[in-house]
Amino acid sequence: MSTRRKKMRHLLFVLLLAVIAFLLLMPTKVQPVNWAPPKAPSMKEGAYADNQRLKAVQKIGAQGIAGPEALLLDAQGLLISGLHDGRIIRTSPDSPTLEVLANTGGRPLGMALHPDGRLIISDGIRGLLALDPQRQLTVLSASANGVPFGFTNDVTIDAGGRYAYFSDASSRWGYGQDGEAVIEHGGDGRLLRYDFRNGTTEVLLDQLQFANGVALGPDENYLLVNETGAYRISRYWLKGERAGNHDLFIDNLPGLPDNLSFNGQDRFWVALYSPRNPLLDSFAGYPLLRKVMVRALMVVPKPIERKAFVLGLDTDGKVIANLQDGSAGNYSPITTAREYGDWLYLGSLKNTSMARLSLKLALAQ
Repeated sequence: MSTRRKKMRHLLFVLLLAVIAFLLLMPTKVQPVNWAPPKAPSMKEGAYADNQRLKAVQKIGAQGIAGPEALLLDAQGLLISGLHDGRIIRTSPDSPTLEVLANTGGRPLGMALHPDGRLIISDGIRGLLALDPQRQLTVLSASANGVPFGFTNDVTIDAGGRYAYFSDASSRWGYGQDGEAVIEHGGDGRLLRYDFRNGTTEVLLDQLQFANGVALGPDENYLLVNETGAYRISRYWLKGERAGNHDLFIDNLPGLPDNLSFNGQDRFWVALYSPRNPLLDSFAGYPLLRKVMVRALMVVPKPIERKAFVLGLDTDGKVIANLQDGSAGNYSPITTAREYGDWLYLGSLKNTSMARLSLKLALAQ
């Protein structure tokens, strides 16, 4: 064997050792917790059967904007959203122009309109914020029970304007570290309630697996919260004999639930960031392998399937709409779906525009 070939083999061996050492020994804050996810439901048949119904979405409003996740339609028919650079913008669905309402200096992820005219913002970096009609921004809450928010996510407000219900995805991980939080599966997410009368923040539920979208149900009897890291939606009862208790609204979803909305009558819309990853599920019971996965994701792209995915649920948690599109160039990831009038409006954490789909088409059987 030539000297050159020997040197090449030696170099490859050293590189292999370096890769193995990196994957096994590189320091990481992630401390994976052993768990056993349910077997993923079929996407070949049944309620979650693959389709391309979201191929008909229309891109709307301002274009070239980074990550219009949260979506609200105001009384003038204009869309309000928050962007990756901290801006809160307003745009017409039928015009590319936009107006900047404010910049939070963080990452606005969830928004709700208070009856008094304020825009309440769940900011992934700064906490729960309020933007008044004079465009003055204030921090309402940044911690609960002495624990600072790590990743404030979504917010909804009751009809009377007394409470803001919102989620903190993780107290250990911050915005942009969703992958680490989901892989760790540490259960450090919280469902919270802010009281506008006295300025206090109460923890309603803790130990949630990446608490995400929140929505009040019919007559505000209960509150739903997405647990992205556990592929489920939990329900917290606000009224009646079950008040203060919680149960599961729907379990074993086919993807990672992100934001959640209610049409005020009979439908919830769930945006799924992506389908479940078989590798992540298969590693669930092997914390060491999940640590290796975290280290690998420091240098290689996350294995996220680029698929548009939205589910419609009735008030019993039954799937009534299954909307997907896995074709090239699809509008994904969809992280918000809200029903207004004849349209289902869609937002995205990473896309560069908002979109909509005819409600008639969304609900067609």
